[in-house]
Amino acid sequence: MRILILEDEEPAARQLIRFLAQAGLAAEAPPVLRGVEKALTWLRNNPMPDLIFSDVELLDGNVFGLYEQFRVTCPIIFTTAYDQFLLPAFRASGIAYLLKPYTYAQLAEALAKYRGLQQAFTPPAAPTTPTLSGEMLEALSQALRQGTQPAYKQRFSVRMRQGLYVLQTDDVAYLQADEGVVFAVDKAGSRYPLNGTLTELERQLDPSRFFRLNRSELVNISYVEKAEPYFNNRLSVKIRHGTATLLTSAAQTPEFRKWLEG
Repeated sequence: MRILILEDEEPAARQLIRFLAQAGLAAEAPPVLRGVEKALTWLRNNPMPDLIFSDVELLDGNVFGLYEQFRVTCPIIFTTAYDQFLLPAFRASGIAYLLKPYTYAQLAEALAKYRGLQQAFTPPAAPTTPTLSGEMLEALSQALRQGTQPAYKQRFSVRMRQGLYVLQTDDVAYLQADEGVVFAVDKAGSRYPLNGTLTELERQLDPSRFFRLNRSELVNISYVEKAEPYFNNRLSVKIRHGTATLLTSAAQTPEFRKWLEG
């Protein structure tokens, strides 16, 4: 069985290879690619694997950029710390979505799904390389519509010097873009760098809880203590539990007033 691993974190790649060996699928260590460009080159110059294990955020970008450039016809099992990419994952031939840290039992369940789909959708006389049909994708899409996809982002996975820190969105008082980097700020004023632009993150968050105050800031309703008039038709927004004060833009002030009233 030909397996390809797309993973930029060495400990995660080693664990996955151990799990595959435990499942009897990695007599020889499969190739591990850490970036989108290297993965694109590999796919263009090698036969299509039987199965891909794919992280979402690689060293040089988001893996869905790879799947837009190259048509992958084998199933993909996504292994990631991010929960907001479930729908794009299934659109990109995904058959399982394992949130890190995952267990061997969870991996074994995903492999069982792969084997079951392979038997169900591969005709007896067809080549052994499995492909995902439109019928299979529709079935997976239907499963998503039945509630397997979280509506909005529940947590951020933040890369720190000590490793990955999991920050719950409930603990984020506001998001602030500063010199091209978006920071999540908690009630203590601690700042955590995030991946993506403020606009991209805004789309992933529940609009009933997070509001875009201006070009550079999103606020969590749970941490709004009060809003007071400010000059030029703006509002000064006091953040609960801290000393931070944010400002609405003049254009956003009317919408912010409506949002506060629920």
